[in-house]
Amino acid sequence: MSIPEIVYCILALAFCAFFVLLKWNEVRYSRKGMPPGTMGWPIFGETAGFLKQGPDFMKCKRARYGNLLKSHALGSPIVISMDPELNRYILKNEAKGLVPGYPVSMRNILGKSNIAEVHGALHKRIRGSILSFIGPAAIRGHLLPEVDKFMTSFLDNWDDKTIDIQQKTKQMAFFVSMKLIVENEPSPFNEAFKATFDNIVSGTFSLPINIPGTNYFRGLQTRKKVVATLKEVIAKRRSSLSTHADILDQLMRNEDSRYKLNDEEIIDQIITFLYSGYETVSTTTMMAVKYLHDNPRVLEEVRKEHFAIQQSKRPEDVISWDDYKLMVYTRGVIFETLRLANIVNGVLRKATTDVELNGFTIPQGWRVYVYTRETNCDPFLYRDPCKFNPSRWLEKGLEYHNHNMLFGAGVRMCPGKELGILIISLFLHYFVTTYRWEVERNKLLKFPRVEAPNGLYIKVSKY
Repeated sequence: MSIPEIVYCILALAFCAFFVLLKWNEVRYSRKGMPPGTMGWPIFGETAGFLKQGPDFMKCKRARYGNLLKSHALGSPIVISMDPELNRYILKNEAKGLVPGYPVSMRNILGKSNIAEVHGALHKRIRGSILSFIGPAAIRGHLLPEVDKFMTSFLDNWDDKTIDIQQKTKQMAFFVSMKLIVENEPSPFNEAFKATFDNIVSGTFSLPINIPGTNYFRGLQTRKKVVATLKEVIAKRRSSLSTHADILDQLMRNEDSRYKLNDEEIIDQIITFLYSGYETVSTTTMMAVKYLHDNPRVLEEVRKEHFAIQQSKRPEDVISWDDYKLMVYTRGVIFETLRLANIVNGVLRKATTDVELNGFTIPQGWRVYVYTRETNCDPFLYRDPCKFNPSRWLEKGLEYHNHNMLFGAGVRMCPGKELGILIISLFLHYFVTTYRWEVERNKLLKFPRVEAPNGLYIKVSKY
């Protein structure tokens, strides 16, 4: 047999193997009554296309199969929903067999007791505990003054500097969270946490391959270090009679039987609290700075709002709850930023039993991906959806519209919603009233994460 013939045979066999593998994966997951779609390769499915193409991948799928389709991505067979009404139904019907179904990597790194993972009575207990310490009452009582004090110090002395606002907002989000959680721990403790916390974030976005060198491995190793450190802090505090005005102390000393957490649950919530704030607060703040620069009229309105608050107070006065409630337009800026640059593209649920959705059957064990990115840009819900228009959020009821899922929905509404908005609002208050800035040309990505790979540099000067 000649060399060309051998090559031809190899190519023919490779093509046959390729076809058989694809067909086998389709047959393996075929079942009567399921939504249309394709499953891709065994094990990997269509993950590569999903991560590489992102929104374009979803648009192609939607054009071909409609708003409800099946696929295989993120390590498991999934059904993807892009229907706003159906999305709302899925998120509000946890009791009907649609429980949280986040990837193994996220569950193992954040902890099996993290609030996003648990459901039923345990979720109710953990959510109640968290809300009692970071909800509106706690913000009014003692969290707001702490955040205000932090921001005045953090934003001091930025004049005539070129800074990477992506790095600065990450520092801001992390250190303000640490201040609220473990207020009196020394600065090296916070710095040590910050130095490795990026491993936690990248690990949750990776395939669960636990071998040295992978993001997942680094994430797990970092979790072990964080858990060991927090256990030391908890043990030290339990042996001491002194009290601390921070969230960790309140979680430890909570004697309300309805919401009391054990040490493992406390540690998982702290890691999740840091993780959620680190990603959401930092990215939203960074993008708000970018959008305000690109929309001078919006920036003018924001400044007008904050100067009015500033002029009603003495220089030494802190921002009060009443002042914060006057930041109505700023709240619109935050919601509009989240709508156009949300780090959360969707929410995962898992079917604990066979579930019927829009006439299709979702098998037990399958994950359901509620894809919300398309909803955020739906022209039927948002007029001129590609335009940055914070004024739309001044319309009565839009924040509480059935299809607004920027902070989740139903019993899964983010318990840190108001605290996150407060932190960003106070950052913007001191930033826009103190400085002006120019944004340098930098590359921005919005999928799978919103980030500036090479940093987002701004040139800051006194206002």
